[in-house]
Amino acid sequence: MSCGEGNQSSAWPKHGCFNLGDVVTNSVKVLTDDEKLRLEEQNKRMVTDFQAKKLEQEARKHWDLFYKRNETRFFKDRHWTTREFEELLAGETVGDNSEVTKTMLEIGCGVGNLVFPLIEDGHRDYFIYACDLSPRAVEMVKQHNLYDETYMKAFPCDITTDDVFGTIPEGSLDIATLIFVLSAIHPHKFRTVVRNIFRLMKPGGMVLFRDYGRYDMAQLRFKPGHKIAENFYMRQDGTRSYYFAEDEVGDLFRGEGFEVIVNSYIHRRTVNPKEGIDVPRIFVQSKFRKPCG
Repeated sequence: MSCGEGNQSSAWPKHGCFNLGDVVTNSVKVLTDDEKLRLEEQNKRMVTDFQAKKLEQEARKHWDLFYKRNETRFFKDRHWTTREFEELLAGETVGDNSEVTKTMLEIGCGVGNLVFPLIEDGHRDYFIYACDLSPRAVEMVKQHNLYDETYMKAFPCDITTDDVFGTIPEGSLDIATLIFVLSAIHPHKFRTVVRNIFRLMKPGGMVLFRDYGRYDMAQLRFKPGHKIAENFYMRQDGTRSYYFAEDEVGDLFRGEGFEVIVNSYIHRRTVNPKEGIDVPRIFVQSKFRKPCG
């Protein structure tokens, strides 16, 4: 599961799996001696500087190849997002003016696993922008039967650059989602991404964030030869993943001018006693607001 986004479903009853429920905490996971040993083993063979630079240069290519292989089959639709982030629900007022159609951006839209469930569930009171680093993923969004440019626009974009401002004006967004996206970006570019998002938001606009948490099962499973830097790894397919500490995420957004509304770890366990499956996952889930003043 190290390549998955880790939250494809809250339960898998047809396979005998069930979710034991989420534990919300501000405390980092306490490692066992075995887990500490696994992390130490990862340091024995690191990704070379040459390979790390190549991965950065070819990030778009690796995600395009990912979507070429998997098309729309890999990630399940994110119907859970309105449960976790009520700001996405129709009729919610965001910002200062409820008379104007709200504007939303999904950063790292993939093949539309967040935006199309929103539309299917009747939440059409947004104009939705959807962008992704992978042009192939964006084309798949445009080919979806629910894609209609009267209420949405998908476009390829590298959010670590000024690309996005060619399509979306500064200060125009009520909501931006950053869900399992920042972890795929080099840590040196985190601040640039958050700064760009700040520029896009209206005063009072909200950023909804979810990503991999520090010492998640997937982080502990990496073998030597996959670690690029502290908490940053290369997957087999050339895509990358970073594992966040809760306070690190809060400091990142606060440092670029956001107010921290919610910021915590989510611990989740999915088990199947019959098959001996026990899958512990850790995410960081947060909400950040651009000040109104």
